[in-house]
Amino acid sequence: MHTTFTINGEAHDLEADARTTLLDALRQHLNLTGTKKGCDHGQCGACTVIVNGRRINACLTLACMHDGDEITTIEGLGSPEAMSAMQEAFVTHDGFQCGYCTAGQICSATAMLDEVAQGWPSHVTDDLENGVQLTNEEIAERMSGNLCRCSAYPGIVKAIRDAADGIAE
Repeated sequence: MHTTFTINGEAHDLEADARTTLLDALRQHLNLTGTKKGCDHGQCGACTVIVNGRRINACLTLACMHDGDEITTIEGLGSPEAMSAMQEAFVTHDGFQCGYCTAGQICSATAMLDEVAQGWPSHVTDDLENGVQLTNEEIAERMSGNLCRCSAYPGIVKAIRDAADGIAE
């Protein structure tokens, strides 16, 4: 099946079986291996990418469903020479140990801050009238779809808070 999408600002044409997941298309067909395959069941978040501004698990969606979409992977957020604010914060605050979940964590956290900026409430948002307060409970709820088997959560939360403060300035 033929699919055309924009990935990290670059147009891509893909000819792949209609059953190919977006994750497998990125990794195996387009050689964008920053996005990781963890559980392959949408339970760990290692494969999180941003599609049209929303974070999704790439293992749970078919590539052909994204014809015409804008997709951002970890490679599109920054590079070692020019990291995004979130990537820099993860390095500064040791928001990783083995690094396997880190790409998904960073993509998810980046999109999560956009959700907060747009005023989207979560299940634990207390005040729906005065905007979302980025408490530890709010961050934990919003990032609950991304697991870290190494338990680097304190560094991840510090990184998100640091990146959020940098955006607010």
